[in-house]
Amino acid sequence: MADGVEDFDLIIDRRAVPGEKWSRYEGRDVIPMWVADMDFAAPEVVLDAIRRRLDHGVLGYTDAWPSLEQAVVDAMLRDYGWPIEPGWVVWLPGMVSALNVACRAIGDDGDGVFTATPIYPPFLRAPANNRRRLQHAALRAGEDGRWRWDWAATEAAMDASTRLFMLCNPHNPVGRVFDRQELERVAEICERRDLVICSDEIHCGLVLDEDRRHLPIAALDRSVAARTITLMAPSKTWNIPSLYCAFAIIPDRDLRRRFRHAMRGIVPHPNLLGLVATEAAYRDGEPWRRRLVRYLRDNRERVGLRLAAAAAIQTTLPEATYLAWLDCRRFASERGIDDLTGHFDSHGVGISDGRGFGAPGFVRVNFGCSRQLLEQGLGRMLKALR
Repeated sequence: MADGVEDFDLIIDRRAVPGEKWSRYEGRDVIPMWVADMDFAAPEVVLDAIRRRLDHGVLGYTDAWPSLEQAVVDAMLRDYGWPIEPGWVVWLPGMVSALNVACRAIGDDGDGVFTATPIYPPFLRAPANNRRRLQHAALRAGEDGRWRWDWAATEAAMDASTRLFMLCNPHNPVGRVFDRQELERVAEICERRDLVICSDEIHCGLVLDEDRRHLPIAALDRSVAARTITLMAPSKTWNIPSLYCAFAIIPDRDLRRRFRHAMRGIVPHPNLLGLVATEAAYRDGEPWRRRLVRYLRDNRERVGLRLAAAAAIQTTLPEATYLAWLDCRRFASERGIDDLTGHFDSHGVGISDGRGFGAPGFVRVNFGCSRQLLEQGLGRMLKALR
């Protein structure tokens, strides 16, 4: 099938193969709109690259190769105006392991790791996994529904033991694309306190607002880059998460050495086919990505229009990602509902519970699916909210 908008309308039966997203509700009439995994087929340019590699027949151990490294270097300059060097790239099997490696690499037992909530759940678990202390402050939703930093609370959450600032930009789950001024404020705090920044930028290819552009915090200037571990992957943008391939961009030699040392004996090499897919995605996947963003932008508008009818909730539509963030606290309180996800499950739609993100009473909704499934899912959500 040729790449095009019609590809995104195609409903692929994911129940036919084992998989986390759909198998959770096996045997039940529930539309999964929870885990950050789109229901779209990967781009043909990626699938063709994988087919060619399989035709070779040998699937032995493989390190990154020059054309793959150059594809990443070229993409950083093309997409973000950020000149990097191939030697700065550390290849990884995924983002969650990278978050844990960063915690392990920076500081000592008992040192503090700061992040802003609500946040992707592995951010909350990684410090304790590596004998560090989680420190956090809440982002705040303004009257316009846009989530912003509480700078006073951010600094108050830290202390002399804080060594690492874990940033998520674009932010999961509130969908913010932090602007230059916000990133400069984060950088100023980290420079003043001598903190390392670990920035998860896995959703950077999915900026939906036409007037916004992703800016890697390490691209601010050389001094910020020297204290930053930037985490990226093609997995969300081109929907290939199970190929397990990601990378860290670490310009500073000593910081890169510490990160690599923390990986030893624990973190495996990335998947060979993931490396192949990564090169194809960054080199040839841009036309498909642009079509995807247009489709997701329209899906986002549909979510906003349909859920506007539910007065008991407040919906945050993301500036980036395919994830909507819903404040259901009033609804749950008025109805006496303790288990929001169970309530929505019983009405035929599976969504993510905000408790895992550090925000009880909220839910996250994945709209990375065909329009037909989206309309069905939103209809069931509205029934659940009546």
